[in-house]
Amino acid sequence: MRLSTKGRFAVTAMIDVALREKLGPVPLSDIAERQQISLSYLEQMFSKLRQQGLVSSTRGPGGGYTLGHRTDAITVADIISAVEDAPLKVSTQVVADAQDMAQDLWDSMNAKVLDFMQSVTLRSLVLEQLA
Repeated sequence: MRLSTKGRFAVTAMIDVALREKLGPVPLSDIAERQQISLSYLEQMFSKLRQQGLVSSTRGPGGGYTLGHRTDAITVADIISAVEDAPLKVSTQVVADAQDMAQDLWDSMNAKVLDFMQSVTLRSLVLEQLA
């Protein structure tokens, strides 16, 4: 799994939507202001999130984004894989000669990180924010 600022911002924005969607669709401009994330950056991320079915959009006055699934059905892995351009795999920069010797280690680490990201739901992150 490629862990970058884009993934972090996407998770943060999804938590924001989940916390506020009971009031209606959440405008990206509101998320941008609250989270200090560029509106154009959010538009790019939410386009990818929408393509993966994690959010749905409503156009026009009072429009914005709502979750595409229940919070307990969306994982951090889902969110990050939707916005990252690489498959879910932790980036490891290994010298070519050493790669073969340590490959089992990197494979094991990738599997553990992916398992952890799949175990953390949007619901658990929302509950942490409400606590």
